[in-house]
Amino acid sequence: MTFADEVKNAVTPRAALLVIGVLVLQLLFIASYIGALHKPKPTDVPFGIVAPQQMSARLLTELKDLPGGPLDPRTVSDAATARRQMLDRDIDGALIVSPRGTTDTVLVASGGGTVLADSLTKIITKVNLTHQRTVHSVDVAPASDEDFDGLSSFYLVVGWCVGGYLCASILAISAGSRPANRQRATIRTGVMALYSIAGGIGGAVIIGPILGALPGSFWGLSGLGALTVFAVGMITLALQALTGIVGIGLAVLLVVIAGNPSAGGAFPLPMLPDFWRAIGPALPPGAGTWVARSIAYFQGNAVTGPLLVLSAWAVVGTVATLLLALRRKPDATDGAPLAGTAGGGSTLG
Repeated sequence: MTFADEVKNAVTPRAALLVIGVLVLQLLFIASYIGALHKPKPTDVPFGIVAPQQMSARLLTELKDLPGGPLDPRTVSDAATARRQMLDRDIDGALIVSPRGTTDTVLVASGGGTVLADSLTKIITKVNLTHQRTVHSVDVAPASDEDFDGLSSFYLVVGWCVGGYLCASILAISAGSRPANRQRATIRTGVMALYSIAGGIGGAVIIGPILGALPGSFWGLSGLGALTVFAVGMITLALQALTGIVGIGLAVLLVVIAGNPSAGGAFPLPMLPDFWRAIGPALPPGAGTWVARSIAYFQGNAVTGPLLVLSAWAVVGTVATLLLALRRKPDATDGAPLAGTAGGGSTLG
């Protein structure tokens, strides 16, 4: 056989399409990460103002009209309420105006991202200078000394997401290209559940007791990890059941290319462009990062919505995987014996 024949046999239409698909994923990866992260700047950051009545309206207008619209200011009754709203994650910062002196206080929460906290301090410092006033910063939810730039939550969730789609991908291709029948789908779902529990606990052990990188409830983080891994794993299995091996690429598109840069990890959500800010909370990496930071630094507040997002992905992925398996017509391999029996092979695939 000539070299040309070898090339012709190797480069089938299917292989060519897969290579083109990988190229598209590569370009989308570059576009998504650079598009989201190349020029971070705060926009419409929820920000509280505690000031005497005669100053409040003026400050509200001034902060709302700052060039570029970095703040979305609203009046707050007192400093205690501002702190409470920050711990509830309703606002990301607050200015407490001194009614007597010329030194005001800006409240920040570096546990939600030190880049955002630093940006808010700089913005308010610049505003105050125009009125011959100074400002000092108070961190109401400080990031751990072992959590540089508040990034540990994000990397923890990224690790869980990677484990989820890698495990699902291995389960999906472990028996070649055979699609899942009811038995295989059930086994894959069970294995995915066990793997998710182990991955959730393992990640919490590493980031907590071993490295001390993140405070907060160990079991809270373990549960979050199990849910995150399972959600990503099951949606990967569902996509694979729907589209075959292409589904693995679709999972990478969803979780890695779209999900990671929009998660609010490297830069908190208020510093991302509108598109990524909009999609981030609806994807597993963004929902998981928000909950991890809430567990670690915000007393476990404001987690209901993101947990529902993760649960929805898990439920949709599980139901779709099982329903697609039920709809598939039986083939000759469906009656193959389980591993360890005569002539049998693994049914994981």
